[in-house]
Amino acid sequence: MPLFVCHEHHSRRLHYDFRLEIGGTLKSWAIPKGPSLAPKDKRLAVMVPDHPLEYGTFEGIIPQGYYGAGAVVIWDSGDFDLIEYDMEKGRIEFFLKGRKLKGVFVLTRLKGKDKEWLMIKKNDEHADSSFVLRPQLTDARLKTLREAAPPCDTD
Repeated sequence: MPLFVCHEHHSRRLHYDFRLEIGGTLKSWAIPKGPSLAPKDKRLAVMVPDHPLEYGTFEGIIPQGYYGAGAVVIWDSGDFDLIEYDMEKGRIEFFLKGRKLKGVFVLTRLKGKDKEWLMIKKNDEHADSSFVLRPQLTDARLKTLREAAPPCDTD
């Protein structure tokens, strides 16, 4: 079963990085407001470069001076079933089987845009119109991540 992961990413601003294992890589989108289980929420999802599969288990600190510098933790992960995948049309539909994200979602590219998509939850038995996104990275966990981060020479 292919992997999906949603990273909580504390860089310049808190956002969520959503990734789907497709074709031996992690197709990736940055979602400023994070995913939602409420079908009425249409979340902007900006496509970013693919990531290696190993990144699916990454948690830690990206050091200052590197792209995406800041704290990264796994907010949710699991596997998924791909229902439709048409990059030419800009439509990906999938069934997520995570701890938090469950059910059918669609990523659809905005007309005339290359990188801008919308992530939408389909109205199914896993939909939750009262869903509230809650970050999970506490100050204590952030301190632990920073202490565990290996020193990095940015020269």
